Amino acid sequence: MDHIDSEILQLLQKNARISLSEISSHVNLSVSAVSERLKKLEQSELILRYTTILNPLSFGKHLEVYVILLLDPGFDAAAMEAFTAQEPDILEYHCFAGGSDALIKIYTEGTASLNSILGRLRRLPGIGRLVVHIVTGSPKNDPSVKPIS
Repeated sequence: MDHIDSEILQLLQKNARISLSEISSHVNLSVSAVSERLKKLEQSELILRYTTILNPLSFGKHLEVYVILLLDPGFDAAAMEAFTAQEPDILEYHCFAGGSDALIKIYTEGTASLNSILGRLRRLPGIGRLVVHIVTGSPKNDPSVKPIS
């Protein structure tokens, strides 16, 4: 990956719907050269997927919450994976090594729906303690890593 690839990636991060001709004018390459570079970036898996980020507020999701999980020995990883997969308000589930065991990210309507999710979560086998953090602001929120060349 060179500086042109990095510039192409930065343009796509700002707007994944940018046209090949717009990219080509920014990086001073032909449309076909940009197209070839994009194919290579996709094949090398530097680009994992193209996506659309929706505004949670537009869907009534006014509460962003991170829940840190401290697990007991009877924890059922398969049950947790199934639970997080079927809960539409859970956007992320990460397992940790270190002081805590896992983290989930929730976007939900409000405290009533949050309490409902937490209640179902607490009933899973091996859930020891939950530490709930309600987001009050997000001064920085980048959905992807920055390319470097």
